[in-house]
Amino acid sequence: MKSKLRLAKIRFVVPALVPIGLAASGAVAAQDYPVRPIRIVVPFVAGGGTDLLARTLAQKFNEAWGQPAIVDNRSGGTGAVGSVLVAQAAPDGYTLLLATSSTHAISPNFFRKPPFHPITEFAAVSLAAVAPEIVVAHPSVSATSIKELVALAKTKPGTLNYASPGTGTIGNMTGELFKLVTGTTITHIPYKGSGAAMRDLLGGQVQLMFSGPSGMLQHIRAGKLKALGVAARARMTELKDVPTLAESGYPAIEASNWYAVLTSAGTPMPVIQKINTEIVRAMKLPDIREMLIRQGYEAKSSTPAELAALMKEDLAKWNKVVKSSGMQVD
Repeated sequence: MKSKLRLAKIRFVVPALVPIGLAASGAVAAQDYPVRPIRIVVPFVAGGGTDLLARTLAQKFNEAWGQPAIVDNRSGGTGAVGSVLVAQAAPDGYTLLLATSSTHAISPNFFRKPPFHPITEFAAVSLAAVAPEIVVAHPSVSATSIKELVALAKTKPGTLNYASPGTGTIGNMTGELFKLVTGTTITHIPYKGSGAAMRDLLGGQVQLMFSGPSGMLQHIRAGKLKALGVAARARMTELKDVPTLAESGYPAIEASNWYAVLTSAGTPMPVIQKINTEIVRAMKLPDIREMLIRQGYEAKSSTPAELAALMKEDLAKWNKVVKSSGMQVD
């Protein structure tokens, strides 16, 4: 009888020690991290807003830890190529992804069998920045406000069009959300990238664009384009005179592109927390905040849990818009 009791105690105690051992190994990994170069994968071509933010973080990581942080641009598949690379990387915190709402909240909804799962195959680290979508019009469009734009679209259904950097981008989905909420018919003209879409908008070949502020602000300031509304909860610092969509009577039209650092699922939490701490510190630095504001972004960090909750919420939100647009594919 005594031997059975002794065995039972052993069976009870040993499993209880396993999580403690794992936690200890994770803490040791975080204490030493990083001991070699870090790779920050950007799932888009170099030169865009995501790339700029990644290179800014890379510099701050290098200054803080004395290890090189290398930006690796892996474009393709609306962010799928770079995202899959990080999902399949070793879960040690040395391969990071600068994800966006386009790559992890919108694009996966287009496929019944997406190339990666945006939640389960990644570990959330921290938000880095957010940028609201702006409703922008060519000067030839008579509307000077969102209410006038809606009235114009309803008076002449199907005559207005809007450009986007491509099907499935946040610009495309914001346009579809706008149509869904306002009950208007506006034709979508997809382009291969924001540069081509911007050129035709400036030239008047297309009339509208739902776009992030990067590259757009200079043309608005110069009077070459006009901003009709901002799809955010609050007005932008750089466009204080432009009302939000909520102020214009459409609070359901809220669309901001968030930029966040993720890593491979299974990465030890102490390592994630160490990276998170540095991102939070960096996003509070005046030089970074001012640089991002000039580009139309807002520096915004978070806890890993807050980012994970935002990703789940936005994934569900954009799923409804994608389904209503009828653009889901096999």
